Amino acid sequence: MAGETGKLTALAIKAAEPGKHFDGGGMFLHITTKGRYWRLKYRVAGKEKLLALGVYPEVSLAEARKRRDEARRVIGEGGDPSAIRRTTKVTAVLATANTFQAVAEEWLAQHKARMAPATYNKAVWMLGDLVYPWLGRRPISDIEAPELLAVLRRIEARGAHTTAHRTKQRCGQVFRYAIATGRAKRDPSADLRGALAPLNPTSRAAITDPLRVGELLRAIDGYSGTFPVICALRLAPMLFVRPGELRHAEWAEFDLDQSLWRIPAEKMKMRDEHLVPLPDQALAILRDLLPLTGPDGFLFPGERSASRPMSENTVNAALRRLGYDKDTMTGHGFRAMASTRLNELGWSPDVIERQLAHAERNKVRAAYNRAQYLPERQRMMQAWADYLDSLKAGGSVIAFRSKSG
Repeated sequence: MAGETGKLTALAIKAAEPGKHFDGGGMFLHITTKGRYWRLKYRVAGKEKLLALGVYPEVSLAEARKRRDEARRVIGEGGDPSAIRRTTKVTAVLATANTFQAVAEEWLAQHKARMAPATYNKAVWMLGDLVYPWLGRRPISDIEAPELLAVLRRIEARGAHTTAHRTKQRCGQVFRYAIATGRAKRDPSADLRGALAPLNPTSRAAITDPLRVGELLRAIDGYSGTFPVICALRLAPMLFVRPGELRHAEWAEFDLDQSLWRIPAEKMKMRDEHLVPLPDQALAILRDLLPLTGPDGFLFPGERSASRPMSENTVNAALRRLGYDKDTMTGHGFRAMASTRLNELGWSPDVIERQLAHAERNKVRAAYNRAQYLPERQRMMQAWADYLDSLKAGGSVIAFRSKSG
């Protein structure tokens, strides 16, 4: 039905029966048993097309006419409103798939297998808590350096300068992944060089003076905590693995008959299997611990559940109880202790670095130098344990020299 002017009215629409009711300019209301739909009939290049303008009464007669007039303007300029709408929908879908969060989640999934669990969890936290709330929904290709800087400034404002720098680096990895996959043209984090407050590099707290090392070892022997924690404390300076590698150690990784600990690649920072020769002193500690926490599961289970390892703060907390604050000694400091003393005592840097499981910085050298140095490392680890015993006993501070050369 239509009014006297040939156009629809609100009253006519209410009384209209199923069918098509035209309003002029190609627009009509199509009434079916399922609903009332505004449509626009038009031609482009001689081909008749239909454009959906909305559903009545959500879209009123006045609003439908506005949409019709806009569509006819596009048609008059040589455009096709249906084609434009399809393009807009596709663009919206792509924009949703190409937000910073979508690309970052994809990047995390791609790299999870190559990250240590702690590194992956920290990356998830850093992006999820520090970046997504402000940039997560933004199309990654639209993000500019000032936007990213504003996010990093929020982190700096609470004094977390190291976290701000690491967040910038992590975002840079996401942007570069977006470039590689065709979803961004450039990495705005590269424009922020020098924009953040510089960091004052600090070394991890560690005791390296031989006399003080001896004092520390005697303090560890006198520790009154639980037996697994005592064992962890005694093994930490002797084996100088990373704290996370020590607390996640499982009995299945140890071959006590072969005096060897094989740490799986997925537990290593560099994602390569690592071999730790076990000196006699370490074997004695492990055999004492075996009846308590073995033969399966973690060497150092958590207090609340044997299905989880001890807390990452356990060794550091024990050191605090022994009187060593965080600026004097940490669990990670045992690595610096061993590295410093072993180098000063003449052991090959290649052997030391291999035992520390450090990545070779020289890429060409890394490609050709696949030596495990296992025999030398076995000799070094036994000599190191003997040397620690001599320091603990208050003996000579120059207890051994390298025999590897």
